[in-house]
Amino acid sequence: MKILVLGAGVVGTAAAYYLARDGHEVTVIERHEAAARGTSRSNAGLVSPGDATAWASPSALKTFLRGLWNHDLGIKVRLSLDPYFYAWSLRFLRECTVARMRANTSVKLRLALYSRDCINALSETTGIHYDERKRGILYFFRTQKSLDTGTDNYRYLGEHGLPIEIVGRDRLVELEPGLAGVKEKIAGGVYSPIDQTGDSKQLADKLAAYAVEKLGVKFLFGTTVQGLDIEGDTVRAVMTSAGPVTGDAVVISMGPESGLLGRRYGIDLPVYPVKGYTVTVPLEDENKGPTMGGADEDRLIGYSRLGNRLRMSSTAEFTGFDRSFKPSDFSSILNTGKDLFPGAFDETKALLWAGLRPMMPNSVPVFGQAKYRNLYLDTGHGHLGWTMACGSGKFLSDLVAGRKPEIDPQGLLYGTAPR
Repeated sequence: MKILVLGAGVVGTAAAYYLARDGHEVTVIERHEAAARGTSRSNAGLVSPGDATAWASPSALKTFLRGLWNHDLGIKVRLSLDPYFYAWSLRFLRECTVARMRANTSVKLRLALYSRDCINALSETTGIHYDERKRGILYFFRTQKSLDTGTDNYRYLGEHGLPIEIVGRDRLVELEPGLAGVKEKIAGGVYSPIDQTGDSKQLADKLAAYAVEKLGVKFLFGTTVQGLDIEGDTVRAVMTSAGPVTGDAVVISMGPESGLLGRRYGIDLPVYPVKGYTVTVPLEDENKGPTMGGADEDRLIGYSRLGNRLRMSSTAEFTGFDRSFKPSDFSSILNTGKDLFPGAFDETKALLWAGLRPMMPNSVPVFGQAKYRNLYLDTGHGHLGWTMACGSGKFLSDLVAGRKPEIDPQGLLYGTAPR
């Protein structure tokens, strides 16, 4: 078939690769000038099945409500006139039970574990490298109280297929010498040895070039999707700033804009933007930086070692489609980085960035046909888009081909819910 993929983030680019590998003629339509210039441009860099716990949970409910007036929290909620924000929020709050959190987490973990295998297989097949490190990720806590309560979710992941090790501060520093200087500030944590790190922009850039050269994929960069030309139960063409583009099937992978497009055509697609902030800074002294990825669970800050760079990320801010930022927005990230890795970097050299995560209320992405017989979804990955991208592309290609997917599709298909 001739397939049009809308969006060239890491999710859309991976989908294009797997679809083209199946022999389809693939065209990717992207408003930016290159792949991964939106949501995928900069994230924490964590390929992290260990972070598969659904955001919607009883604790998130409390934090979400507190975030309405306390903007120093990891979750910041700024009230707006957008009626869809309130509709999305109600759906999110309904997912904040223990039962729903466990069901959603199980589905996320299944896809995240599969996707980790897919990205490694893709790298081996294509020869693409992306500043990857396969040393695991440490999720650590600063107090005994937070360690005691925070490990429950990781134990659940461990019971459902994720190898984990609960570690005290001595073992933690043995695994990550970069934290030796703050050993006494950390109570302990969880080590996920199969988690890894890497630069999503690097992978998307190189994979797009590979797909063009080796698989004949076409990328229409600088081209904005304006709408769909629909007749009956079929999408006939995608209307763009460069004119209509026809195809036999269409895949929506437009990140946070996916919901805007879908809802125009009667598709219940509750994707809402949640802003996150990242800092990327060169390491002045590589021996003082981390050797693997990590997450400071008390301060809600994740980080990765990307070559000779340190990437740090934090915050879930509900501000609609506002992508603006100011230097003060990054103070907590930089202060935590200096606290954990003193002398490792010069903050005046930091590159600052903010992007929008495409969040579903239940934190689970959605796939498959939606309302029209030739319209497919591969979107809503939230904070795990980088982790899930390659597994999502492979899963989607199986659905399009009518093959039995390599993982259980329960809870992932449009119109179904995790159980």
